[in-house]
Order: sequence, then C-alpha cells, then structure tokens
Amino acid sequence: MRMITSKQNPSFKKWMKLKTKKHRDAYGEFLVYGEHLVAAADKHGVVVERVTTERDVPGLVIATELMEALKQTETTPSVMAVCKKIQKPKRVTRILALDDVQDPDNVGALLRSASAFGFLHVVMSPKTADLYNEKVIRASQGALFDLFVERKPLEERLKAFKKDGFQIVYADAHDGDQPDPDKPLVLIMGNEGQGVGDRIRGIADHAIRIDTKRVESLNVSVAGGIIMHQWRVL
Repeated sequence: MRMITSKQNPSFKKWMKLKTKKHRDAYGEFLVYGEHLVAAADKHGVVVERVTTERDVPGLVIATELMEALKQTETTPSVMAVCKKIQKPKRVTRILALDDVQDPDNVGALLRSASAFGFLHVVMSPKTADLYNEKVIRASQGALFDLFVERKPLEERLKAFKKDGFQIVYADAHDGDQPDPDKPLVLIMGNEGQGVGDRIRGIADHAIRIDTKRVESLNVSVAGGIIMHQWRVL
C-alpha cells in the first residue's frame, strides 16, 4: 500500500491549507479529526477522503510526522477526514441565531444543544466564529452535521422569519417576559461581552431571562442550553 511521506505532496499541501478559514471557503472543504467525528461525517455522507496513519484501517495512509503537522490539538490523531461543506435546509419551528458569538468553544457547545433540543436551523452572524473551525467542530461533538447552518446578516434574516410567523426572542440577563408557547420561535444568543446588539433587540418581540442567585449572568453556551431545553422540540 502506498504511503504519503513527503510534505511536498500536493494532497498534503492542500490539507494544510484547509486549517485556515480562507482556504476552507475557497475549496468548500474542511477537516475533522478522530474516529468519532470521522464516523459522524461519514454517516452524513460528507466525507471526501479518509486519511490515516494506520495501514490496517480504511483510508489513504500518511506518515505519522505528516499527521503531526496536520493536527490542531496537542494529541496526534490516527485518522482524519476531508469533508465537503453541505447544507440542507430543514423545516423547523425552532431556530437558533448567534449574534457575534466569537468563542469557538461556545459556538460548538451551542450547536450541540441546538441538535439535542430541536433547534435544527442555526443562523450565524458574519462575526460569529467559523462553523468549520476545528474547535467549533470538536466542541459540537459532531452536532453540526445534524443542523442546517447559514451565515447571514441577522437583521435581514430575522425580519424574514417574522414575516413567516416566527416570534423573535433574545436572552437577557435583566429583563424578560413570556413568549407564546404555541408559536414558532427564533432564539438569539449574543456576544460574550456585549450581549445582543441594540439593532437586533429592536427587531425582537420578547426577551427571556434566566433567574439566578449569587451570579449576575451565565456563560452564553450555558444560558443557551437552558433556554433551548425550556423551549425544546424533541
């Protein structure tokens, strides 16, 4: 079986480029690492190529030192996959919108909760962390493959959702009221430091507050998980 051992190999050079958003966007592809995420990607039919350091498992075999160069964590995986970006729209009554949520770990955790609680359509603002950032993928535990995710300016999308009968709500640390439990809902989670922007608040119909003791507010991914559980569709 042929093994790729040279860093001058064209495939290896392309994979290295896929570690950056610029080239992920240009190629329409991204990388996932580890058996769990590769299996999830394969289940959803997005794997272009499976790459491994093990000769006795399926995939294109590469030298361990090349995998070490490709890794984005301290641990070197034995397998990774090159995946194609595919988004399939879903008809849902629960939508999650992220208003400039910038920490990849927070975005990944929110995606995981979105998958768990039926918020299967996610809209990311242009300044929200990249969906295909390795930290986002890892924190989502593969949940991104269950979702329809689009990156759009939030104002125009929220106005379109309102026309379609969705009520627009946002999480707020201080104010809150009660949305209509029988109407479709878009939940907006805001930036870690600034919260939901004023212009976005101006579009919203309701605010949702989580009552807490001894702390003023919760991490955005924790708050989002609690609210999505409250308004879940299973």
